[in-house]
Amino acid sequence: METGGSLWLIFFLCLGLLQVRVKPDPDPLQDYCVADTTSPQGRDLFINGAPCINPAMATPSHFATSALAMRGNTANQVGSNVSLTTTRNLPGLNTQGLAMARVDFAARGIVPPHAHPRASEVTICIQGSILVGFINTTNHLFTQQLRAGDSFVFPKGLVHFLYNVDAMTPAVAVAGLNSQNPGAQLVSLATFATKPAIPDEVVERAFQITGQELARIRKNLGG
Repeated sequence: METGGSLWLIFFLCLGLLQVRVKPDPDPLQDYCVADTTSPQGRDLFINGAPCINPAMATPSHFATSALAMRGNTANQVGSNVSLTTTRNLPGLNTQGLAMARVDFAARGIVPPHAHPRASEVTICIQGSILVGFINTTNHLFTQQLRAGDSFVFPKGLVHFLYNVDAMTPAVAVAGLNSQNPGAQLVSLATFATKPAIPDEVVERAFQITGQELARIRKNLGG
């Protein structure tokens, strides 16, 4: 009897684990999803992703895009441009858990330190020479200089950057991310350009800067 009871216990434990494996909660595709407890069901629809068309209506064009074919405009303060696939320019991307990006750099262009809260990223240098790096949770910096054909992985949620080290020649990279909506949070804007602003004394003490320095940084960043 004891052996039979143990077998049944193992069976139900395995069944419970199997149910967890085949019915996981989906990863969030947005920053938050606040429950609507007041609207009648069906009046409004907010879903974690995009609704699907009838599968019978799918065509090859839904799974192809030219969104990454054109060079992006790098005539901006940082000298870079990121073109990202979305469900608008690549409908077949929906629910596949991935996105692609093209990153164009002017000479000395940079993608400032930022993080993707919902995705890991692998970047491939296509043209030029790019310095990449990320910071782990112990504030250790990992850096690598990439040349055409080299790849680098940025772990999920960690702050990272990309920089074209060449003062004369543009650079190009492509990236793959394991979320169709990875999100991007620039460290500088998240600190100095929030609406409403983080209290001055908090930022001043955190960065050990004066009020005058804080005002100048916010002005430069549009905060």
